[in-house]
Amino acid sequence: MLDPQARALIQLMAERGVPPTHTLSPADARALYRDRRAYTQPEPPPVASAADVDVAGVRCRLYRPASGAAGAAQPLLVYFHGGGWTIGDLDTHDVLCRQLCAWTPAAVLAVDYRLAPEHRFPAAVDDCVAVTRAVLSGSAGLAGIDTARVAVGGDSAGGNLAAVTALAVRGAAGLPPLAHQLLIYPATDMRAVAPSHRANGQGYILTADSIAYYRGHYTPEPAQWNDSRASPLLAADLKGLPPALVLTAGYDPLRDEGLQYADALSEAGNRVQYLCFERQVHGFITMSRVLDEAMTAVRACTAVLGQALRTG
Repeated sequence: MLDPQARALIQLMAERGVPPTHTLSPADARALYRDRRAYTQPEPPPVASAADVDVAGVRCRLYRPASGAAGAAQPLLVYFHGGGWTIGDLDTHDVLCRQLCAWTPAAVLAVDYRLAPEHRFPAAVDDCVAVTRAVLSGSAGLAGIDTARVAVGGDSAGGNLAAVTALAVRGAAGLPPLAHQLLIYPATDMRAVAPSHRANGQGYILTADSIAYYRGHYTPEPAQWNDSRASPLLAADLKGLPPALVLTAGYDPLRDEGLQYADALSEAGNRVQYLCFERQVHGFITMSRVLDEAMTAVRACTAVLGQALRTG
């Protein structure tokens, strides 16, 4: 069954007349996404610092954890926010990034990659890969980061970008390998053909109409859907990738894409953990003010990520 708290949230959105994303302009959709976070997101845990920085010409926000040995190099999570490559920013995911920073603990670099439709595919990919390469090479200008303990992660579109980035930097000459990839209900197949797109395409916050809206802004040409930089599930070779945690939600149109990617990673010989919150909806992990399981999911992510970054 659908989590009663998720059902109550969906009913509240209907009662308040929250417009579906696909009916809004990108500018209005971005504003609504920013505004509604105050209702669903909890108070953030404390971190030692948070500052906006420029890495490889891309605006980012660097969070430092309060814990850790003085002077010791810190592990780092490079994080890509969700929002269909069209909405979302450093502020919409500020609380989640602070949670990941404080509870892993690790430094977190949130990436404000370019958004569609102003900047279509592969602009977001180019930004995310450039930032990650700069971090791994030590040229990002971030003091006290252990480049042997760097992970990538993201939710939804950000999970897609994390998976694509892991593929892009795999085996790169002169760069240490990534230590982990955290893929939270990732979009992995732009063709949107998995059964969960039909089963969960209406009534659970992220709808088939909104998916078409995002895809139309980011990859308007169907030929782009087969590009592994848009659909990592279609990559010809998934061998040699960093260990992964793939987390999905049972009432999410993207559920089966996440499971398929976890299975494909495993079949290619990678270490993978898969976790599905069967009663949840897409986007739930940022909503722990109103969804108890969201906090459980964040804690699961930080437990796995912490272990990966401690061992390198």
